[in-house]
Amino acid sequence: MARPIRTARRSRAARLAPPGWLTAGLRPARAPVPWAAAARASVALAAPLAVGTAAGRPGYGALVSMGALSGVIGDTADAYRMRVFNIAVPQLFGALGVLLGALVFHEGWTAVVALTLIALVSGMISSIGAVASVSGLLLLLNAVVGAGLPLPSPWWLPPLLLLAGGGVVLALTLLAWPLRGGTPERAVVAGTYRAVAELLEATGSPGYDARRQALTQSLNHSYDLLLARRARRHGRSRTLVRLLAQLNAVIPVVEAASAAQLRPSDLGPLPAAYPAAVRSLADAVEAGRAGPAPAPELPVPAGPSTRALHEAIGHAATVVREDQPDPYAADDRLGRPAGLHERARRTARALLLSGASWRYGLRLALCIGLAQVLVSVIAVPRSYWVTLTVTFVMKPDFGSVFSRAVLRAFGTAAGLLIAMPVLAEVPHGWWDVPVMAVLAPLIPILSAKGYAFQTAAITPVILMLSDLLNHQGFHLVLPRLVDSLIGCAISLLAGYLLWPESWHTRIGDRLAEAVADTASYVSLAFTTGPGGDEPGRARYRRRLYRDLSTVRSEFQRALTEPPPVGTRAQAWWPLVIAVERIVDTTTATRVRVEHGAPVPSRAEVAAITRELSDLAQALRTGAALPAPGPQAPLPPDCALFRVHHEVRAARAVAAPTG
Repeated sequence: MARPIRTARRSRAARLAPPGWLTAGLRPARAPVPWAAAARASVALAAPLAVGTAAGRPGYGALVSMGALSGVIGDTADAYRMRVFNIAVPQLFGALGVLLGALVFHEGWTAVVALTLIALVSGMISSIGAVASVSGLLLLLNAVVGAGLPLPSPWWLPPLLLLAGGGVVLALTLLAWPLRGGTPERAVVAGTYRAVAELLEATGSPGYDARRQALTQSLNHSYDLLLARRARRHGRSRTLVRLLAQLNAVIPVVEAASAAQLRPSDLGPLPAAYPAAVRSLADAVEAGRAGPAPAPELPVPAGPSTRALHEAIGHAATVVREDQPDPYAADDRLGRPAGLHERARRTARALLLSGASWRYGLRLALCIGLAQVLVSVIAVPRSYWVTLTVTFVMKPDFGSVFSRAVLRAFGTAAGLLIAMPVLAEVPHGWWDVPVMAVLAPLIPILSAKGYAFQTAAITPVILMLSDLLNHQGFHLVLPRLVDSLIGCAISLLAGYLLWPESWHTRIGDRLAEAVADTASYVSLAFTTGPGGDEPGRARYRRRLYRDLSTVRSEFQRALTEPPPVGTRAQAWWPLVIAVERIVDTTTATRVRVEHGAPVPSRAEVAAITRELSDLAQALRTGAALPAPGPQAPLPPDCALFRVHHEVRAARAVAAPTG
């Protein structure tokens, strides 16, 4: 009798528990503690307060710490050159924002119009890229602060103090540059090699797909890091040329791993010598070792897959040990980098002509305008916090608006619990310095855990700094909670419910594009002779996997949305997996063909590309899938038998969706 009672209680508790899409963001992500970043945050935010207190200008110190806070939040890159860019550029936009905001302080409807226009610009430039997104955020954020808080005069002083805070973070960040040099870049590329080794270890096991997804993310990160530094003339940086060559050299190993995954099960697991050899190369990359070295000790190949793997690892070993690779070899696999003029033209076109850019800008401008109108009509204490909340929540490129609004409310409430004893018991003066030194490290530590945790860490810091400017003390706490809830409500109503796109997932459209690209990839892989346009295939495959990675990210975002969006997203998941398997199998089959497997005929290739094109069209239009062509089923000994099997599996999954 006791067991049914316990079962009934568990069932009742499960029914009363909040849904997973609502609580997903409240589970802390697993991430190592960034001790160096925590130490920098402690010094960068506490030191200005100490200097300001000693000089009798605590407000000045608070503004410098605000600038440092922006620098701490924006310091997310690995390479030192990119960290300079990521910290310095947004600081300039932040200084401009506080200047524009201060010009409309206490200007009523003028402030409403000004902040709405700034929000439009902020939202539009956020669609360009990661650095532009942070720059747009600081432009709007500091404009709201300038329009809502009394800042010291003259007009040029607040922007200068904020820039000084960013300069403090930048100086602390670059202290180790002369000693560590290219260490971060080498560590990232070495991490990709280790991810390849883990993929080889998982070959033939159920964990292969998860390892391949992790490898895709590692490759994306490595290429983003290195290509962001890529100059028009590669010869200017021998270190960059060498790292790009090493990263390119691991791609054939990845392709050979796909082929090894198709090995017959009766051949047993892949010998451990293969992942061990790749791990040895990872150590050499991270240490920056060059010069002659013994060839990796690998077993004798037993077929096309292991032959491809043997050759790929041998080639990678040669490149890793090469001291001066060809500075233009990277162009073959990556394509020529565009010039500055061309990149500027593309950026301007993306900013002014993109529908997504205008939608993001108008969506953000609407919410900011409504928030400013509300606080102008209704007497809301320290109303700038309402607009600040909207600014943080309504960053469309930062994830789901719905989940961010919910997480912002929870995070603010948790942050206020931390701030209450600080504002109530800590007197202004020198006590602010040690308290800030303790609170500031929580920002980088908790930011890695998730958005709600980051909000909980930032809230007490911002409250302390703003209290040094407006001297409200403990009375700030309750208004801040109310203001945050108002801002979240505005974001949900005007930034989520009023926009039809909020109720539809974009997974289907993006997946349709990926399927169409997969059809082109299949054609490119098998309609060229041995060797053929190998760099072109590599570029196409990398782009295709990046697109599928974007689809996965969109899927994860959609799962945090309330029904029906989250429910619809779950229905797409089996098809996402099926398309990834088609790409993997196509790559593996091409590798096997180049190492002795039968060559497919043009008719076989045309049949598969036609079925993939039909699938892409059905996903775009929502129409039913046409029946397969009249051709006879491919025999098991056909080179494309496995690819054909995966395509038919994808069509079977998509048939109910269509």
